[in-house]
Amino acid sequence: MSDASDLKQTPLFSTYENYGAKVIDFGGWALPVHFSSIIDEHHAVRNKAGLFDVSHMGEILIEGEDAESFVNYMMTNEITKMKENQAQYTAMCYENGGTIDDLLVYKLDHQTFFLVVNAANTDKDFEWIKKHATGDVSVTNISDQVAQLAIQGPNALQILQQLTDVDLNKIGTFRFIQNVKVAGINDVLISRTGYTGEDGFEIYLASNQAAKLWQELLSLEEGPQPCGLGARDTLRFEATLALYGQELTSSITPIEAGIGFTVKTQKRSDFIGKPTLAKEKENGPTRKLVGLEIIGKGIPRHGYKVFTSTEEEIGFVTSGTHSPTLKKPLGLALVQLPYAEKGTKLKVKVRNKLIDAVVVHTPFYQRRRGLT
Repeated sequence: MSDASDLKQTPLFSTYENYGAKVIDFGGWALPVHFSSIIDEHHAVRNKAGLFDVSHMGEILIEGEDAESFVNYMMTNEITKMKENQAQYTAMCYENGGTIDDLLVYKLDHQTFFLVVNAANTDKDFEWIKKHATGDVSVTNISDQVAQLAIQGPNALQILQQLTDVDLNKIGTFRFIQNVKVAGINDVLISRTGYTGEDGFEIYLASNQAAKLWQELLSLEEGPQPCGLGARDTLRFEATLALYGQELTSSITPIEAGIGFTVKTQKRSDFIGKPTLAKEKENGPTRKLVGLEIIGKGIPRHGYKVFTSTEEEIGFVTSGTHSPTLKKPLGLALVQLPYAEKGTKLKVKVRNKLIDAVVVHTPFYQRRRGLT
C-alpha cells in the first residue's frame, strides 16, 4: 500500500499495530482490512461481538430555525415526521434521481440535525448541501472533531452496558441517546444502528477520546473482537445493505437499488429529484437489484456482466463474495426488470467464462429469521 503517512488517518491509527491490524489504502484512508482474518471477524460479529473503527465516516451538522424544512428538501425521506433522538436512513439525490449518497440523519433537537455520510462522499455532500442552503440555516463539516466506533453482534449490548449507567435496553432501533457518559468519557452519543445485519450500537464521541474507549472495550473480559473493513463488507453484503459506489451511484436511483422505502414521493413538500423519482415509483423502475446464487464455480465480483440463459446482456454485478455464513458464492446484481423474478436462471461472466446463476431471495441473511 501507499506509505500510511500519505493517507488520512483516524484517531485510532496509532493503536492498530497493537492489535495486529493489516492496514490498507481505503479511498485515501489508512484503515484496517482485518486484525485476525476476515472470516474469523465475520463469525465473531454473527455469534458474539465485533468492534469497528468507522471514524473515517463524515459528519455534517445543520442548525437553525429553518433546519428541519431545509433537511427535508435535501433528503428523499420524510424528515418532518422524525422525533428528537430518532435516526433515519435516507438518500440524497440529483434532479435526475441518481444518488448522491445514502446516509443517516440524527435529529438532536427541532433545530439541530446531525448527518452521517459516507467517507468518500463527505466533501461532495458538504458542498452540495452548502450550495442549496437557504433561510436561517448553518452547515458545518465536523468530521475532524467526531470519531465513530461500532460495536455489533448478539453480545454487543451486554458488553457496552459494562461501561455506562444508561439502560441500553431502552434505546430502540434507529433511536439514540445524547450526552451519555461511557467509560468515564462525557458527551457521548449512543445509537442503536449498524451496518452488519446484527443488533448493536454506533458510538459517536470526541476524536481525542476514541482511543481510550477502543482500548476500554477491547480490555473487557469476554469483550468484542477488533474487526476491519473486510468483515464489515461481507456482513453488510449478507444483510443486503447497500454500499455507495456499488449498489448506489450517481447513475443508480434509490428505487432501482432496493431502498425505495426511503423515497417518500407522497410527502407534501418538494425535495430534489422528486418529479423523476415519483414517475419512477408510479411506472416502476426498468432495472432492479437482485440476489444471485452461483451454481457453477466462481465468485461474482463488482462490475462483472450478467446475461440471460440465452446469453443476452441484461445487467451487472454490484457486489459479490463467498458468503462466510451461508458458505456459498453469492452476488447482488442490477438487472433489467423482466429478469428479476426469483428463480430466473441467468449467467455471470467470470474471467471470460459464463457461469450459471439463479435469482434468489434477499436479504441473504436476516437475524430475526435466521438463515434464509
